Amino acid sequence: MFRWFRSKEFAVQLIILAAVFDPLGFATGYLIAPSFDVTPLYGGIAGLIVGSFVLSFHVLYTTMTR
Repeated sequence: MFRWFRSKEFAVQLIILAAVFDPLGFATGYLIAPSFDVTPLYGGIAGLIVGSFVLSFHVLYTTMTR
């Protein structure tokens, strides 16, 4: 799986990561937020922010290794 991902162009890698981690982050934040007495929508927004860290770290890693 890792080799398949690395064989894609950089722009395609970003789209794949965004398509996977943005919905996952939103859903996780939306579901976990009520346990912290936070509105689910705010939890979803926080999950989107956390999910975008994966994209940021991938961009950082790619630019440092090229």
